[in-house]
Amino acid sequence: MINPVGIIATAAEIIFPVFLLLGFKTELFARLSGFLLLLFALSMTFSTGIKGAFDYSVFTSAAAAFSLSLMKEKYLEIDVYLQNKNN
Repeated sequence: MINPVGIIATAAEIIFPVFLLLGFKTELFARLSGFLLLLFALSMTFSTGIKGAFDYSVFTSAAAAFSLSLMKEKYLEIDVYLQNKNN
């Protein structure tokens, strides 16, 4: 079960940032990135101690991803273009 979970996590670590950079479904992928980073931070904390998670600023990155998911104003995103095209 370790290999499939590792493959899924690696795929998520590649796919989420690509969609965030493109600006496609930003709220969804920012929230998913926040959960992935939080899961990574908690696993780092339980396996090596909290110092490593703080040294690599994983909790800060998770908070930034959750903050991005709460932003309502959108600039230079594909979502804005698609929304304007549908209206």
